[in-house]
Amino acid sequence: MNRDQKAAVVEEIAGQIEAAQAVFAVDYRGLSVVQAAELRERLRGSDTRFRVVKNSLSERAADRAGAESLKALLVGPTALALVGGDAAVAAKALNDAARTMNALEFKGGLMNGTSLSADDVRAIARLPAREVLNAQLVGTIAAPLTGLARTLNALIAGVAVQLQAIADQGLVGGEAPAEPAPVSVAAAEPPADAAQPEPTPETTEQPAADDAESGPFEA
Repeated sequence: MNRDQKAAVVEEIAGQIEAAQAVFAVDYRGLSVVQAAELRERLRGSDTRFRVVKNSLSERAADRAGAESLKALLVGPTALALVGGDAAVAAKALNDAARTMNALEFKGGLMNGTSLSADDVRAIARLPAREVLNAQLVGTIAAPLTGLARTLNALIAGVAVQLQAIADQGLVGGEAPAEPAPVSVAAAEPPADAAQPEPTPETTEQPAADDAESGPFEA
């Protein structure tokens, strides 16, 4: 590789570091060519490039991209996983490959400008995928809203029942039923100071008087 080719590789890797969501550095000793090809296929789902280049070129690329913290990881055989998609999916793919291929060892990395240790990368590998986290977040937010909607529906239904009961009694949308007029106590009872009729005395019939003796008839 001549000087111009090396410069082109440095520019390419620097651009990929700048555009990456995360960069994971791994020790690739013990990884065969066939296994490397299989690993690249696994990483394709998270839009991740697996690059194996000389450490000197990677150091120059890290300087060019402003990722100086990566330079401390470029000791011994080092490959860079440049993640353009879901970092959790990429870390999981690398972690699974390390277990099944008996190769690869995390050194650390960089995510959103923050340096990562090997333990940090392994912790990221245990996280759910971004889609799962989004679904869980939506479910967490929607649960209280669903409960609120059910409570409001129950309240509205209760109010409707109460209004219907009032309507059945004729108190909504019409006149209230007429109440019987109160009985006037004054009309039913005579005034206390009204004159009471005196009892009628019994009339004693006197026997008819004997006719007076008439005088002598005139002739």
